[in-house]
Amino acid sequence: MSLLKGNTFISALDVTDINALAAKALAYKANPLTDKKLGEGKRIGCLFLNPSMRTRLSTQIAAQNLGMEAIVFNVGNEGWQLEFEEEAIMSGTTVEHVKDAAPIFGKYFDILAIRTFPSLVNKEDDYSELYINQFIKYAGLPVVSLESATLHPLQSLTDVITIKETFKEQRKPKVVLTWAPHVKPLPQCVANSFAQWMTEWGEVDFVVTHPEDYELDQKFTGNAPIVYDQDEALKDADYVYVKNWSTYNDYGKIYSNEPEWMLTQEKLKLTNPANGGAKVMHCLPVRRNVELSDEILDSPNSIVTQEAGNRVWAAQAVLSELLKK
Repeated sequence: MSLLKGNTFISALDVTDINALAAKALAYKANPLTDKKLGEGKRIGCLFLNPSMRTRLSTQIAAQNLGMEAIVFNVGNEGWQLEFEEEAIMSGTTVEHVKDAAPIFGKYFDILAIRTFPSLVNKEDDYSELYINQFIKYAGLPVVSLESATLHPLQSLTDVITIKETFKEQRKPKVVLTWAPHVKPLPQCVANSFAQWMTEWGEVDFVVTHPEDYELDQKFTGNAPIVYDQDEALKDADYVYVKNWSTYNDYGKIYSNEPEWMLTQEKLKLTNPANGGAKVMHCLPVRRNVELSDEILDSPNSIVTQEAGNRVWAAQAVLSELLKK
C-alpha cells in the first residue's frame, strides 16, 4: 500500500499512515542504500525561491541515496523573476509566467521539489499557497514541498521520526510547542506544520503555549489545548519544541520581544524530571540566547543536531514513495 495518497507531498494530509512513513525513514537511516537503484535514471529538480541549508542538502543526499540525480536551481538569483498571478499584465519586474516555466520543468525532471516563503504582508495571498499550487497545476509531475507559505512538511515528518526514535516508554509523550522571542517576525510555517502533524499523528499529548494574540490558524492546531502560561504548559513535558512565529490574526507582526519566553535551564526543571528533563527540539537555524539559551542548546537535553540529521531520512522516505508510484 502506498504511504502517500497522491503525487504531492505538501502536508500531513497527503500521508496515509504517518507511523509507517516514519518507520520507513528510520529503516533508511539503518540502511541508507537499500534502494540505491530505485531512482536510477531519474532526476529531481530542487527549486528554491528563498535560501536553504539543511533542506537543500538533506534532499540532495536523500535523492542520491536512491540513485537519483539532483539538480538545484535558485529561481530568484539564477533565473528569471516568475509571475504567479493568473491573467497578469506582465509590465513590471516579472519576466516569465509560471504557466510557461512549470511545464518545462515537467519535461526536465521526474520529481519537482519547491521551497517558497510567505510575504507576511497579505494573509489571504500567503494562505492560498498560490506559488506551490501553481507549480502543482502546471508542472504535470509529482511535487514535494521543501517549505511553503504555511507549512514545512519534511521538517515535521523529521520531528515525528525524532520523537519515535528517542521515546521508549509505553505511553503517550507530552509534547509542548512553545513560542520563542525573535528579533524579527517569522512565518507560521514550522509551527503550523508541527501542530498539524502532531494532531494528525495522534500518538502524543500535544499542547501549544504562546503569549496572548499569537494564536495560530485553528485548522492546523485542531483541538490542541492553547495555554498562555508557559510555566503551566511545560509541567511534565517530555519534549519541548521551540519556535518563534509572528501573529496570524493581525498578520505578520511581533508586538514585543517577550524575552521572558526564552527557554532556559531553570524553566526546563518544570518538565518531566526523568532523564534530566524534557528533550528540546528546534528546526534550526536558531538565534542563541534569544530563542534558546546556550545552556539549553549545549546540554544533553538538546536533540537539535539529531533532529537535523534525520532530515535526510524523512526526504528519502517521501521520495521513495513517489518513485514507486
